[in-house]
Amino acid sequence: MTDQQKKKVLFLCTHNSARSQMAEGLLRSMYGDSYEAYSAGVVATSVDPRAVLVMKEIGIDISGQRSKTSQEYEGAIFDLAVTVCDRARQACPICSTRIDLPGSSPKAREVIHRSFEDPAAVSGSWEEQIPVFRRVRDEIKDWIAQTFGT
Repeated sequence: MTDQQKKKVLFLCTHNSARSQMAEGLLRSMYGDSYEAYSAGVVATSVDPRAVLVMKEIGIDISGQRSKTSQEYEGAIFDLAVTVCDRARQACPICSTRIDLPGSSPKAREVIHRSFEDPAAVSGSWEEQIPVFRRVRDEIKDWIAQTFGT
């Protein structure tokens, strides 16, 4: 499949640091022959090193990804935008933008919401936080397989 035939998917989260970054890496790794994966946040921060670690455990390197906002995709049209947290769903500029309206904001043909727990919000030591990152990673991976693997 050529890049022009691939469906463009944008994962949106609050800070574009963990969940949306893991989803981008997972979709690219699992179904990169059919989909172009992107991610953005309401606010750009940095990619969480714990997300990088748990992704590396399953052979996916997201260390080269960076946190960005949806404004970086001005004028782009995505086939699908996925909000992966409730806050992003409420603040998502794409979620309320119809593709048939003029303007330079990024747009999506379809928007879906699938909220995942924020692993970065879990308190405790590094050893206590990593299992939560793994669980959320696995939940996102399973959801991507069910949603995009058919």
